[in-house]
Amino acid sequence: MHTEDVLAAVGSGVWQWDEGTGNVTVDGCAAHLLGLTGGAATHRSTAIRACLHAADYVSLSAAVSLAGAEGSVAEALVRVVGDDGKVLRTLRATVAPRGRVISGILHEVHNALASGDRTPGETATRDWRRAREAFLLDAGRALAEADSTAEVLRVAATLSMPGFSPDGLAVFGIEGDRLAIIGHHGQEISDGALLDMPLSTDYPAAQVARTGQAVYVASPEDYAERFPATWPLVKPYGRVSWAYLPLVVAGTTTGAWMAAFREPVAFTPDERAVLTTVARMLGQALSRAGLHESERALTDGLQRTMMPARKPGVTGMAVAARYVPTGGGLQVGGDWYDVINLPSGRTAVVIGDVQGHDVKAAGLMGQLRIALRAYAAEGHGPDAVLSRASRFLSGLADEHSSDARFATCLYAEIDPLTGTLDVVRAGHPEPAIRLGDGTTIVRRTAVGLPLGIEPDADYPTTRMVLEPGEVLLLCTDGLIETGGHDLETGRRRLSEALAAGPADDLEVLADSLVRAVHGPASHHTTGPLADRREDDVALVLLRRDPDGPTCAVPVRRTVISVAQADPGQIRSCREAIRSLLHDWSSADQIDSAVLLVSEAVTNVLVHTDGDAFLLAQVTGMPGTRRLHVDVGDASDDMPHRRSPGEMASSGRGLLLMEELADAWGVDPRGDGKSTWFELYE
Repeated sequence: MHTEDVLAAVGSGVWQWDEGTGNVTVDGCAAHLLGLTGGAATHRSTAIRACLHAADYVSLSAAVSLAGAEGSVAEALVRVVGDDGKVLRTLRATVAPRGRVISGILHEVHNALASGDRTPGETATRDWRRAREAFLLDAGRALAEADSTAEVLRVAATLSMPGFSPDGLAVFGIEGDRLAIIGHHGQEISDGALLDMPLSTDYPAAQVARTGQAVYVASPEDYAERFPATWPLVKPYGRVSWAYLPLVVAGTTTGAWMAAFREPVAFTPDERAVLTTVARMLGQALSRAGLHESERALTDGLQRTMMPARKPGVTGMAVAARYVPTGGGLQVGGDWYDVINLPSGRTAVVIGDVQGHDVKAAGLMGQLRIALRAYAAEGHGPDAVLSRASRFLSGLADEHSSDARFATCLYAEIDPLTGTLDVVRAGHPEPAIRLGDGTTIVRRTAVGLPLGIEPDADYPTTRMVLEPGEVLLLCTDGLIETGGHDLETGRRRLSEALAAGPADDLEVLADSLVRAVHGPASHHTTGPLADRREDDVALVLLRRDPDGPTCAVPVRRTVISVAQADPGQIRSCREAIRSLLHDWSSADQIDSAVLLVSEAVTNVLVHTDGDAFLLAQVTGMPGTRRLHVDVGDASDDMPHRRSPGEMASSGRGLLLMEELADAWGVDPRGDGKSTWFELYE
């Protein structure tokens, strides 16, 4: 006759609980006692939970954990409830470890627990168990929210266990064949032998790490008898009871937790069950925190290797730069910036964004950054650098893969002596300039395809001048669009932040731009507010000659080149003039200036074979300012006044100049001519 048959004959059932899989196997008698249908079978632990009173299931789980941690026998009384919530019967569950599973016996008991009539002792036990359950729920919540090893240790140090609380604790981690303290609380550990020791040491924590079984020491005498070698090291700390429990993750012992008490503790089954449960939660929390910290270290290391090793600097200019990764995951992405010293003595500033927010984007970004530095170091011009970079990125794509990536990029070559910038864009957002009087404008520049789309793409160059005191902003689209903005509204928000920040301190200005996009500091910490970071952010700020003399009279200036092959740039000229005159007192004069600029630039494109070069500047104080516009070309042919008829479509340019401008003229130059006009506010 089998053991199960003998137990069934006396009304006892047999069951096995596998904590690794969460499966519970019951025989026919155990299934009947628990109210499970189908006889002998294997069920999920959730099915057992549904059969038992909620409070009793917690006690049963604690008994199972205690038996597994100590390798001992544990018991629990549990009430089986029906669908209506009424208690059907009370069972005594006896459990003991057997290999990797916990085996046990169930049998029905008839006592006051089933009838609801409780003695004062039973009432006190029930109250203690309720306090224990509340404590474990609170401890689990606090440990789940801790996201670093230091925070986990802080939470563990503040846990107030029901009826007994440790006065000191230490957490040990296994490192190869040694045991080292990860953290401790309650008293400084002065003896180095307790900080780092071989696993073979005659010390309770080392024994726990070797065997995976808890060790309880109820008195100093017990300690001195069981661990005489290390008792002299522990005695000076003045504790009288100790509990050493394994920290287990996925069935593997990763360390040990010590709880020390100044008052004697008997370590009853209920107290051991609480300590065992806390140790399990602590082990899981430390594992999560360690994984989080490893990911954070990987992110920081990866990002540091892909950003400039030194603080960016340009001779004669102040520079500030920021990179903010997207929220979640490894927090790496494809945005980057770089500052490159060129063989010509000039400096190149690069900012770009590889498609995606994953490790592949970060890897491609690193390769592309190195390639750009190599092409720039060879002495190529800005357009050639981006053309070669596009060819390089296209060559990295796998023709059999659907995950080909492109990248946007802006490359600016700077002459710090004159403030001249040769700018090339590959699908990247345009630069913005904060002028000397605080006005912010978007600087219209020619643009080519993003890198990697067309291997042989050409990239037109736009020349611009940065005046003393002006601030240039280069950024990725994350700084513009994060927070649900499109390009227009995002630019407006960014322009307001750029105008409001301190131009004389670019580090503070850079931080203010990031805050304007990401909101208050509370968005960066764990809390009820959702993280608004939706894309990586990279930005570079440059201010020309911060230590040089500044003009007493504020100057606004913009320079635009319009190629014969790109007449659409005339619109950029009109927008630039409106930006310069955004606070001009006369709207009619603004319209006149836009019309005259459009006429002058169009005349160059229509009547010559070369490009047009527009220089516009505003000088003076509000109310008495002067707008000077100069449109140059390489042709020696001088314009002539005409008398167009009513139906003529051209020939009115000089007539409009004479009628609308306060002053105008055409001046020959060594390499062509210049048509200019002025308006006085």
